[in-house]
Amino acid sequence: MDREELAAFLRSRRERISPAEVGLPRGTRRRTPGLRREEVAQLAFISTEYYTRLEQARGPRPSREVLGGLARALRLSDAERAHLHHLAGAPPGPPPGPSREVRQSLLDLLRRLPQAAAFVTSATFEVLAWNDLAAALMEDFSALPPRERNLVRRAFLGPRLKGSGPYEGDPMYGVSDVEAFARLSAQRLRATAARYPDAPEVTGLVAELLAGSEEFGRLWESHDVSAEPTLVKTFRHPVVGPVTVNCDVLDITDRDQQVVIYTATPGSRSEEALRLLSVIGTQRMDDQQVDFPA
Repeated sequence: MDREELAAFLRSRRERISPAEVGLPRGTRRRTPGLRREEVAQLAFISTEYYTRLEQARGPRPSREVLGGLARALRLSDAERAHLHHLAGAPPGPPPGPSREVRQSLLDLLRRLPQAAAFVTSATFEVLAWNDLAAALMEDFSALPPRERNLVRRAFLGPRLKGSGPYEGDPMYGVSDVEAFARLSAQRLRATAARYPDAPEVTGLVAELLAGSEEFGRLWESHDVSAEPTLVKTFRHPVVGPVTVNCDVLDITDRDQQVVIYTATPGSRSEEALRLLSVIGTQRMDDQQVDFPA
């Protein structure tokens, strides 16, 4: 165990994370960059005293459970997680949960699709990255805490969420396939739970959905693990009206993620609507719907 290097690594990772990234208020008296030690300890489910000793190179060798908690709290990439384990003298085992790190090449891909609404989701349906048109069609995800970017939580517990973006409280963006998406997400989440049986973000999400949604409970009890995806859906956008899009999903197997791409049929009214959305972005327009020529 390299205590000095471990302490420096933990400190550097803590200082790069903003409170907003983990759903914490920034406050007005924050004197340290990034998170406070007590905040990391809380997120990792360890005592503040123990975490402080680790950052001061005075702590005992952390267990694999503690290292897993620190990796989740500090939002470490797979490479950083492995480095953390090696510094602690405990070579890493299998990934403890779904990856939230999006490859730079995928981020570049999203930006290179100006005529398509595209975004990346994790194995738990959290929206991890998106392009400008996806934000205009759905909502500005950057204005939401990570917890509220989860599509399966929205599908089943949406009424509990405060409305944001142009849809005035509609948690599923006025899409035409809410019921189909609910079935698909429940079945895929069951497969995710089998791949990550000990991941708190997975088990916690499932427990929350079971407690809050009878519909999810019925789907969960069916034990189905596959469903036919929706190939075409319509968004009832309050500014540009109905937008019908083709849905394509690319699996990123090494990260257990998916790239979702929405495109409109060339020459269609929906293509005109997407083109207009790409211009106005997430700005609010007059409440009146835009009329397109027939």
